[in-house]
Amino acid sequence: MATIESARGTATRRTVAVPVLVGVALTIALVVSVGVAVTIGQADIRVADVWLSVASNLGLGVTPLDALRDGIVWQLRLPRVLTAGAVGAGLAIAGAVMQAVTRNPLADPYLLGLSSGASLGAVAVLVLGLTVALPGAAFVGALVALVATLAIAGTGASLTPSRTILAGVAVSSLGAALTSFVIFWTATGDSYREIITWLLGSLAGARWPAVAIAVGALAIVGVPLMVGGRVLDAFAFGDTSAAALGVDVARMRVLMLVGTALLTGGMVAVSGSIGFVGLILPHAVRLVVGARHRALLPLSALTGAIFLIWCDTLARTVFDPRELPVGIVTAVIGAPVFVWLLVRARVRA
Repeated sequence: MATIESARGTATRRTVAVPVLVGVALTIALVVSVGVAVTIGQADIRVADVWLSVASNLGLGVTPLDALRDGIVWQLRLPRVLTAGAVGAGLAIAGAVMQAVTRNPLADPYLLGLSSGASLGAVAVLVLGLTVALPGAAFVGALVALVATLAIAGTGASLTPSRTILAGVAVSSLGAALTSFVIFWTATGDSYREIITWLLGSLAGARWPAVAIAVGALAIVGVPLMVGGRVLDAFAFGDTSAAALGVDVARMRVLMLVGTALLTGGMVAVSGSIGFVGLILPHAVRLVVGARHRALLPLSALTGAIFLIWCDTLARTVFDPRELPVGIVTAVIGAPVFVWLLVRARVRA
């Protein structure tokens, strides 16, 4: 008996220690990634210059950089890198939550038709030349798609994972069709290029307002979602088992779906539709720390932030002076990784 209890204690300590160690490593990697990514580009910027610019702009009493280098760091590169990190974290959290709530390993943050709704709103203002209204229009479009999906899927006990997925597919198809119609009927010249860039996902125009939107959504919605890890663990055993564990299944499913939609809408509003981040990264993190959501959600957020920072860095530098939409880079990297995960799962089965 003593041997069994000792083995259980050792297993528990390992279960706790591995996520903590991974979390510390990822946190350090994220800080390093922010500092290094800002230095990459044509201008001669050092890592020390990045932190010096941050300190001087925060009024910490250090000698500021010259105006040119400070402008490159503080006004151009740093907001973009921070936006990429926040968007990557938000999409990874949303993907992990969606996969748990729907019990579908192929679920991603856009499952409820949010991407098509946001795209329709964004395209509508772009063809009208109202670029300044793009984040708000994209966010409103995502919320309209959410309302439509929930209305079709039903509420209360009728809101099952399968009905939710099917409703999301229907809304997504309708939104994509309407977006294509608007582009075909009205888009010309520069507006067409802007629309395509946004639809493929881009952080080229990210400045401090974009940082505020993405980080605000992550703090207001993403953090409460991460706190709900115990509820998501209960969903993994099915609705009946979750109810037996004291979870109000219908209410919590709606709250989780709405929270995921709000988080995704906030991210899409500043970045466009960026695929594969919320789909593959939760799976990759599960391979290391297991499926318990109290560890999976924060570690997925850190991994998503690092991943998108470097994807965006590649997007803006690999074909310099031309820039790729970051969604192309995430797809080129994400698709092979996803195939590898599928093959790995098939072999293990």
